[in-house]
Amino acid sequence: MAVGSVSERKSGHRLRRWMVTSLAVVVVLIVGLVGWTLYQNTYDIREEKVTISGGSVPLQGVLALPEHGDGPFGLVVFVHGDGPVDATHETFYRPVWEAFAKAGYASLSWDKPGVNGAPGNWLDQSMDDRAAETEAAIEWARGRSDVDPSRIGLWGASQAGWVMPKVVNLDPDVAFVIAVGPAINWLQQGEFNTLAELSERNASADEFEKARVDRAKNLDQLARDATFGDLVASGEADGLTEDRWNFIRKNYRSDARADLETVRVPVLLIIGGQDVNVDVADTERVYREVLDAPGQLVVEKYPDATHSIVDKNLEDSEVMSALVAVLAPRSIFAPGYLADQTAFLEGIRG
Repeated sequence: MAVGSVSERKSGHRLRRWMVTSLAVVVVLIVGLVGWTLYQNTYDIREEKVTISGGSVPLQGVLALPEHGDGPFGLVVFVHGDGPVDATHETFYRPVWEAFAKAGYASLSWDKPGVNGAPGNWLDQSMDDRAAETEAAIEWARGRSDVDPSRIGLWGASQAGWVMPKVVNLDPDVAFVIAVGPAINWLQQGEFNTLAELSERNASADEFEKARVDRAKNLDQLARDATFGDLVASGEADGLTEDRWNFIRKNYRSDARADLETVRVPVLLIIGGQDVNVDVADTERVYREVLDAPGQLVVEKYPDATHSIVDKNLEDSEVMSALVAVLAPRSIFAPGYLADQTAFLEGIRG
């Protein structure tokens, strides 16, 4: 019994030591993980909340300045893609802002109207409205002593491809454009997107035929300028809201080519080879045809990247993309994406 008691006590001591050691290791790992996450989500920029006046409604914005210096800095004005986008695009803009800061540029972005309590409704906007909004933001920025008015350009993704050329034509002093996955023609882009997504998931012939019929009905409704009430009455609303339908009615004739033809500033076109939202081959073809001045157009292609310029395998994994977004947010994008934009701006600066 005595031997058994000593053995049990030794075993108990070993168990307690193992538990204490294990707990200490867990604590160290947690502290290290928290520290690493904080480090990875700390950027070499200074963010300032601003109210941008001069447009149809005040805009709730963020001005991201380089970490050091008083300026005046060049400025990249952000033009969002589709959807209810906030000023930081749920933090995904910050690595891009940091990349621009490395080249001596600040960044200006804002909540779309109606997002985060901002006045207005982004779904009430036409592409011309969005261009006027962007121009108002540029004029506001020109009044700041920390912004160099001769080095203000545009960055925009997707739907911004219909907005930015309009802004350049409104404002001859815009210095450059960075276009990420822009489309050319609204209706062609919609058709491409539908067919590409069906192909990606190996849809059946019946699904392709249904998509064709639905599209034909949709185009007929647009041609007749049908109201949302007409759409509901015909049973063709298909999950659309009234605001979304009216947004489509305002913008479905959008085509960037005519506006692009008068753009004379340097342009960086960024496209992903796995983009199913936009026919990037068509986009590249049109940009090369129209922006044909020597040295005017720079094209950066990322063969394995999606519309968001994220590696397709990473984007397809919800778990991995979430982990990378939190633990290494700069690595969420395709290799070279951030550095290539820094280099482009350094060339503009020079």
